[in-house]
Amino acid sequence: MSSEAMTVLLVDDEPDFLSVVARRLERRDITVRIAESGEEALAIVDTHPVDAVVLDVKMPGMDGIETLKRIKAAHPDIEVIMLTGHADLEVAISGMALGAFDYLLKPADIDELMFKLRDASRGRLRT
Repeated sequence: MSSEAMTVLLVDDEPDFLSVVARRLERRDITVRIAESGEEALAIVDTHPVDAVVLDVKMPGMDGIETLKRIKAAHPDIEVIMLTGHADLEVAISGMALGAFDYLLKPADIDELMFKLRDASRGRLRT
């Protein structure tokens, strides 16, 4: 089964998490960009095309909800999957009201993440 070319932006303030998830996605033929802050994520989506963003809710500085609002305002066609710990689940769900495509609990299962990314990519192609 071939995978469509997809570029994903991972946004999290934990470098170890970013490198592990990036490696796992790259093994599945996904092009990965990484950002360690909301500000860095906004700079990337403004200058590089991405199909989907996997965005941590809880980050220092600009949090995931504010980053989501700004991504959706500037790039409404980019699908965003919120990534959250159990304590922030309600925040992630409220992010869906602001335009997030879906959410995942940390630690994210890579197969579940791939399923949601493919789903998000298909939704983007229909619009």
